Amino acid sequence: MYENNFPHKRFKITLEFLEKHVSKDSSILDLGVENPFSQIMKEAGYQVQNTSGKDLDDDVSEIEHFKGDVVTAFEIFEHLVSPYTSLKAIPCDKAVISVPLKLWFASAYRNKNDIRDQHYHEFEPWQLDYVLEKAGWKVVDSLKFTNPIKKLGIRPLLRSFTDRYYLVYCERINA
Repeated sequence: MYENNFPHKRFKITLEFLEKHVSKDSSILDLGVENPFSQIMKEAGYQVQNTSGKDLDDDVSEIEHFKGDVVTAFEIFEHLVSPYTSLKAIPCDKAVISVPLKLWFASAYRNKNDIRDQHYHEFEPWQLDYVLEKAGWKVVDSLKFTNPIKKLGIRPLLRSFTDRYYLVYCERINA
């Protein structure tokens, strides 16, 4: 997936944000299959397990049965038809989530050759905040950041100053 474009900036910012809000002795359920960032979390000292790759729109049992401290969902919810179901199923009281932001100058990402590699949603920050609140979560801290691309052109220029990612730390309301 990241053979030629490993997202160093995004991973660095995400790890710093995670370390700001989640202690190293926390056990984490990272939604989605094992990936380069779940390995980075492990190398940073976190106890991380991933979900098996089941479609979280249809089966949230792995989330419901988690007995740890924190759930993370880094660039997962844009692939779901309904992130609400997964958010409601989280049994712990802390979550760290990131989503790609909707860009006015680009269509949502879609790989026509892989149904699991396409975005059903790309979010405006208020949309993620809304679904979180509706599912019983409160955003405690958030961060938006850009994703510059080292190419020439109008889109790469726009990406250098247009926020592309929205990262939130949230806690369950009335936990």
